[in-house]
Amino acid sequence: MSRPFVSVLIDTYNHERFIEEAISSVLAQDFPASDREILVVDDGSTDRTPEILSKFATQVRMLRKVNGGQASAFNFGIPRCRGEIVAFLDGDDWWAPGKLATVVNAMTADSSLGIVGHGIVSVFLDGREQAETLRENFRFQADTVEGAHLLRRRSAFLGTSRMTIRSELLRNIGPVPEAIEIQADEYLFTLAAVLAPVEILPALLTFYRIHEANRFQLSVYDPERIRRKQESLTVLARTLLERMESFGIQPLVGREVVAYTQACADQMRLQLDGGWPWETVATEWKLYRILHPDAAVARRVFKSFLLAAALFVGPKFFYGAQRRLSQSDLYRRTRARWLPAPEMKHLKKDWLQRRGA
Repeated sequence: MSRPFVSVLIDTYNHERFIEEAISSVLAQDFPASDREILVVDDGSTDRTPEILSKFATQVRMLRKVNGGQASAFNFGIPRCRGEIVAFLDGDDWWAPGKLATVVNAMTADSSLGIVGHGIVSVFLDGREQAETLRENFRFQADTVEGAHLLRRRSAFLGTSRMTIRSELLRNIGPVPEAIEIQADEYLFTLAAVLAPVEILPALLTFYRIHEANRFQLSVYDPERIRRKQESLTVLARTLLERMESFGIQPLVGREVVAYTQACADQMRLQLDGGWPWETVATEWKLYRILHPDAAVARRVFKSFLLAAALFVGPKFFYGAQRRLSQSDLYRRTRARWLPAPEMKHLKKDWLQRRGA
C-alpha cells in the first residue's frame, strides 16, 4: 500500500521562544521529505517569530497573514494543504520522534478512520512533565449519545497538536467560524469525530507546553481572559449545534456533544456576570456528572454539601469564595488527605522524570 502525501500545518503567533523547537521536531521525524510538506501560518506575529522562521525558508512553506486568531489561521492554511492527510501542530508544542509515521500508518491501515489522536505529555514551566494516555475505548464515533459521551471525556487527546485529519473530511466540515478565538481546534475535531470514526493511539507523541501565554489554560483569575474564553466557547457550542444539524445529526446527540463546552461557558458567565443561585447548582452538577460519572457516594455527598451553600448566595460570591478556599494550604492538604478529587478511570496519568535530572 502506497504512503499518502501528508501536510503538516503549524499555526503560530508570537512563539519566538518555542517555534524553532516545534519546526525542528517535525523535520526530525523519520518520514520521507518527499512524502510530506510543512506549512507554517504566522498569524501576524509581532515578536521575533518571522525572523526565526526565515531560518527554515528552504524547508517549509511560510504563510504570513494579519492577526485574526487560530480559526482564521486554520482557514488560511487548510485550503493550501496539498496532502491527503493533515497533521496539526501548535507553534508552542513539539512532537516526539516517530509521531508522523505512527499516525499516518494508523490512517493508512484503516481507510474508514477520519481522525486520529494519541497520548500527550504536558510540560510545565518548572520542568515537570506529566504523561496522559487513554486506558479504554480507543475507537468510537460521536454520532450517537454513547459516542458523544466518549468524545467529551477524550477531547484532550484530539487537540491541535494531537489531531490528524483526512483532507476530504476537512473540506466537508468547511471553514471554522472566526469568532471562535480560543479552541478553534475543538470545532474541527468535534465535527470530524461526529462524521467519521476516531482512533486514539496509546503512544505519547506530543509534548504540550503549559506557559503563561497559553490562552486555553487559565491558571490565575483574569476576568479579561475569562471573558474572551467564555465568548469563544459560547460561539463554539452554538455553531457546532448548527453545523451538526446541517449534517442531519439528531438534536439529542448534538446537545450531548456540546454539553461540556456549553457548561464551561455558563460557568464562566456566572463567575463574571452573576445570575440566579439555581444556575450555579445546575451548571456545577452538569460539569460534575460529565467529568465524574462514576464518582463514589461519599464524593457525591461532599459535592452536594458544597453546592447546598450555592443556593443561598449569588454565583459571583460563590465562585469568589471557591477561589479563596482553593488558595488555602490547609484546605488543599485536608482535601488531599481525606477526600481527594475523584480519578477519571479511563485515563492514566504519570509524572515523568525531568529531562536532564
